[in-house]
Amino acid sequence: MSPDDPREPGAEGGSPGDDDPFQQMMGALGKLFGGAGLPGLPGTPGMGLPGFGASGGQGDPARQIAMATASEGVSEPNVDPVVRMEYEALVRVAELQVADRTGLTVARTGRLEVQPVTRTVWASKSVDAYRPYLSQMARLPTDGLPDDPSLSWMSGLLASMAPMLAAVTTGTMVGRLAQRSLGSYDLPIPRPVDGPDADTLLVVAPNVDAFSADWSLPTEDLRLWICLHEVAHHAVLGVAHLRDAMGELLARHAGAFRNDPADLGDLFDDAGLDPEALGDPESAAEALAGLQQALEPDAVLDAVRSPEQEALLPRLEALVAVVVGVVDHVMDEVGSGLIGSYRQVTEALRRRRVTTSEADRFVEKVLGIDLTPTQVDRGAAFVTGVVEREGGDGLARLWTGPEALPTPAEVDAPGLWLARLDLED
Repeated sequence: MSPDDPREPGAEGGSPGDDDPFQQMMGALGKLFGGAGLPGLPGTPGMGLPGFGASGGQGDPARQIAMATASEGVSEPNVDPVVRMEYEALVRVAELQVADRTGLTVARTGRLEVQPVTRTVWASKSVDAYRPYLSQMARLPTDGLPDDPSLSWMSGLLASMAPMLAAVTTGTMVGRLAQRSLGSYDLPIPRPVDGPDADTLLVVAPNVDAFSADWSLPTEDLRLWICLHEVAHHAVLGVAHLRDAMGELLARHAGAFRNDPADLGDLFDDAGLDPEALGDPESAAEALAGLQQALEPDAVLDAVRSPEQEALLPRLEALVAVVVGVVDHVMDEVGSGLIGSYRQVTEALRRRRVTTSEADRFVEKVLGIDLTPTQVDRGAAFVTGVVEREGGDGLARLWTGPEALPTPAEVDAPGLWLARLDLED
C-alpha cells in the first residue's frame, strides 16, 4: 500500500484500532469479579487483595496487565540479533546528526543506547514512565462522602477498588499504547532520567516492520527515520528546564482529576448499575458487563475532568506544540539529506498521526496530550516564525533557561516571544 492511499484509523500493523480502551478496562474488571482475572491482576487468586483472592502473590499488577494487553495473549518472538545490530549502527548516525544540528548533549550519561523490543517488553519498560499520570485517573474518594444514604454503599467499594483500578487503568492503557507505538517518544512525554535506562531508547521492532510492509516503505529508511525521531525527542526533552516544566504540567494535570463521589454516583446511576449486585459474586460480572456497555469514554472523562485541568491545558498544549515543532524541524533538516525516501516516509507517518483512532486519542486525552493536526501545525508555525526571523540561533534560545519557554500567546506570535527575550537580555 502506498502513502497516497487513505487509511482507516488504527489500520497499520494489524493493531485493533477500533477497540475501546475503557471497555478493555471494564472487561478486565468483569473478569476480575467473575473469578477469571488477567495475569497478575489484583483480586485474582494469589495476588493478595483482601476480599478478592488468596494472599502470597508477588509482582507488579499494572506491569503484568500492560504486558498481557500488549501481546493480546499471544507469545511474541524475540527480536533478531541482526536487527539489533542494525539499529545500533543507525542510532549512532542519528545521535551525531542531531547533536550537530541542535548543539544539545543528546546522551545524559555519556552513551546513548537503543533497544529494539517486542510490544510486551516495551509495555513492561514503559509502565514506570506513564504510571504517575495514568494511575491518577483511578484515584477514587474513600472518605468525605456526602451524607446521603443512597451513596453510603460507595465508601467500602471505592476503598477496595482503588488499588485495583489504578493497576487496571495504567496497565490497560500502557498495553494499548504498546500495540501501536513505534518507539519511546510516540507521545512527547519525558522518560525517567535516573537508573540504568536513562539513556536507552526503545524501538518496537514488530510495529516498525509491520508499518514498513503496510506502506511499502524501505525498511532501513524507516528505521533510520525512527532513530532520528527518538534521538531528537531525547535531546529536546533532555533539556532540564523544559523537561521539568513538562513533567510538572503533566503531574498537575494528572493530580487534578475530579473525584467527586456524587458525580461518580450519577455516572453509575445513568449506566443502570445496581450497587447491590456488586455484593454478590455471581451477579457482579453481569453488572459490570452492563456498565462496560453503557459507559462511553468521553462520559467517563467528563465525569472526572476538572476546572483546574481546563486551566492547565493551554500551557501544556503550548509546550507540547513547541516540542513537536522543534523535533519535526530537526527531522526535516537532518532527514532530508540523509534518508533517500524521507518525504515518502514522513508523509506516511504524518497520515498515521492524523488517523489516530478515537480509542488511542482517549489515552492521549487522559494524559492531557492531544496531538491533533492543529497542534502539530501550531508548533510548525511557531518554529517557522522563529527561524524566519533569527534562523537556528533563535530556536537555540529555547535552551537558555525556564524564562525562555514561550507562553501560549507567544507560541501563536513568535515575534512577541523573541521581542520579550530581547528585552530581558
